[in-house]
Formats: sequence, C-alpha cells, structure tokens
Amino acid sequence: MADSPSNNEYWSANIRLVTICLVIWALASFGFGILLRPLVSGIAVGGTDLGFWFAQQGSILVFLVLIFFYAWRMNSLDKQFGVDEE
Repeated sequence: MADSPSNNEYWSANIRLVTICLVIWALASFGFGILLRPLVSGIAVGGTDLGFWFAQQGSILVFLVLIFFYAWRMNSLDKQFGVDEE
C-alpha cells in the first residue's frame, strides 16, 4: 500500500493511542508504585497504603483496563478509517 494521507492519519492515531496507554500504565506502575509512593502513602486501600497497592495490584488492574480500552478504541479507529474486518 502506498503512503496516502489516510494511511498516515490512521497510523498517527494508532501511535498516539499506544503512547497514551503506555504513559498511563507507566504512571500507574512506576509512578504511583515507586516515585510517588511517599505522596500517596497516607491513603489506605485494603489495609495497606495506596503506593504499595499500586505496586502489587493496581498496575495489573490498570493494565487489564488498558487492554480492553485499546481494543475498543482500535475497533472504532478501524471503522473510522475503513480498515475494519466487518
């Protein structure tokens, strides 16, 4: 396929979506679990502080939510640019 404006728009939207998802996941896992842990240590979740919770469980749950969000958003992008499977 040749590089057309539609293809470039599709891939830039795809890369933008991937970048946003990776930033959210990095903030949830590395940010809240490690870097921002002293700031959120006073908030209790499930008997432990929020920083520990993000390091142990929160980043995994955020990752699962991001997987479903990415699949949903990519399906709508595919329909928008006419490359869906339906």
